[in-house]
Amino acid sequence: MSRPRFLSDQDLNDAIVSGVLRREPAAEFRRARDEGLASKSDPEVLAFAAAQGLIVVSHDRNTMTGHARDRVRAGLPMAGLLVARQTALVGPVIDSLILIWSASEAEEWAELVRYLPL
Repeated sequence: MSRPRFLSDQDLNDAIVSGVLRREPAAEFRRARDEGLASKSDPEVLAFAAAQGLIVVSHDRNTMTGHARDRVRAGLPMAGLLVARQTALVGPVIDSLILIWSASEAEEWAELVRYLPL
């Protein structure tokens, strides 16, 4: 069992990533752009995240969720997808991610699509 590790996709509000890392510096939260994924498609981002064991965090409720569900239906690995509305308040999203990081195991999120805040 291991702690959840996160990957923000290209469209995630960077204040969320910064807020999580400021409040919990031990959390691992990679940014898609830092991993060379800025111009990659959703399926490519999900494949990278699965290979690295990273839960994707996104604002993209339209296409990312569909691609994530397609991966699961195809029997492909997926470490999880957490989706926050663009209009969601940043603080509760940060709180939810810190709760997920501190109180759950990464394996609990495999193949799941969930919405933030919890």
